[in-house]
Amino acid sequence: MQPPLNDLRDFMELLRRRKELAEISTPVDPQLEITEIADRVVKAEGPALLFTDVKGSDMPVLIGQFGTHGRMLAALRADSYESLSGRVRELVAMDVPGGLVEKLKALARLRDIAGYGPKMVKDGACQEVIYRGDEVDLGRLPVLTTWPLDGGPFITLPVVFTRDPRSGRRNAGMYRLQVYDRNTTGMHWHLHKDAAENYRQAGGRLEIAVAIGTDPAVTYSATAPLPKMLDEMMFAGFLRGQAVEMVPCVSVDLEVPAHAEIVLEGYVDVGERRTEGPFGDHTGYYSLADEYPVFHVTALTHRKDAVYSTTIVGVPPMEDTYLGKATERLFLPLLQLTMPEVVDMDLPDEGGFHNCAILSIRKSYPLHARKVMHAVWGMGQMQFTKNVIVVDADVNVHDYAEVAWRVLNNVDPKRDTMITEGPLDALDHSSPHPHWGAKMGIDGTKKWPEEGHPREWPPDIVMDPEVKRRVDGFWSELGLEKWGLGDLGGAEGGDSAAQPSLARRAGGRLLRRRGRPGEDGR
Repeated sequence: MQPPLNDLRDFMELLRRRKELAEISTPVDPQLEITEIADRVVKAEGPALLFTDVKGSDMPVLIGQFGTHGRMLAALRADSYESLSGRVRELVAMDVPGGLVEKLKALARLRDIAGYGPKMVKDGACQEVIYRGDEVDLGRLPVLTTWPLDGGPFITLPVVFTRDPRSGRRNAGMYRLQVYDRNTTGMHWHLHKDAAENYRQAGGRLEIAVAIGTDPAVTYSATAPLPKMLDEMMFAGFLRGQAVEMVPCVSVDLEVPAHAEIVLEGYVDVGERRTEGPFGDHTGYYSLADEYPVFHVTALTHRKDAVYSTTIVGVPPMEDTYLGKATERLFLPLLQLTMPEVVDMDLPDEGGFHNCAILSIRKSYPLHARKVMHAVWGMGQMQFTKNVIVVDADVNVHDYAEVAWRVLNNVDPKRDTMITEGPLDALDHSSPHPHWGAKMGIDGTKKWPEEGHPREWPPDIVMDPEVKRRVDGFWSELGLEKWGLGDLGGAEGGDSAAQPSLARRAGGRLLRRRGRPGEDGR
């Protein structure tokens, strides 16, 4: 049985046992060199990297902890994405229980959820070393400069804690921090984020705490698009299967994970802003310089032998590919709660997870696909989705070649595309306006006469199953193994009566095909 994971160090030890952590003692520069190494490794689906000799700092640097599906699942204490989505589906089951037994089960589930709430403790390892006031020096941290045109070094994997000035409710988000000098950074929260709303409501000074190097389930939870009323630390407890221990900060009225590696405490003043950026971002383009709040660091605390945890983003696929895939799988059940017609969803990492969503639906009435498009644009963080593609229930949304085949053949551009306007992600550079612009919906489903298509819709080309079975029976006699085609027969290739993939149908052309999430553990 796997030992419990309480913090980042436990996770690092797990990666060592799995031979998924490479410890590198060669001296490396945090300015660009670590980025170049990590970029090559993550694109090759290699191990997480622990750099133990980083120029200018005594702290080692951990990068790539989420860099494969297998590591992402391990971080969230799961064997598969399906098991994760199953836990969420059970959590959000909203059917009103009919009998006494069902009511008792529902109450038990609510008690279990409440048990995942954070646990307050008096002290924690994150405060073994404390610097206050003039002692604070962010230069002690091996903060990376990731790309050549970046405005400076950026802290890229922080869990940023704020509190709603009106309700007192805690919020944890992930917003990059450009280091300006020994005790100030930028605070890059976007207009639509909960922390930005807390900042606007503060009216003066807003206290902030930043945890770096947390249990990966805690780190992930800060990126999750949760409803505002749900505490990210409770969600992290749900993923961990145990409450997150939180300790009071030493200079601000906030709490942070007790087992974090490093904590920054301080404040932002409403109205004080400074140029932040450019920054090589997850879209594969630089986000341009703009004005953002200034974070004043009043205390820096850390463990005695702290590890600096970080990530890089850039041209996909990168480490955030796996974070995004986890969000896609975890939050599909929430989407289906309000749109039960949705069968599956894919958020391509090439679109930065907010520029495109592909959904398959059980179509029940004319223009059903358009209803789904509007519903997506009205749902939380999915409001930023620039392109929504809707296909029929039998289409594998994770097979981009199949989606392209269906859409390119099924769509009449005049009838089946819709252009509208609304909020866009702050990183979108294509719109002539910041924060809003045009969006497109594409209906790639089979069209009905009621939708203005009076012509007969042709059937898919599929071979007779009996013929496929007969060919499977003598495939090995054809002598095609030497051509590398032995796995196209039924004996090696499994059920060949199934619909062939588009890559095979295309006669060997290099069409990208993805398996369904969780098909392999890499």
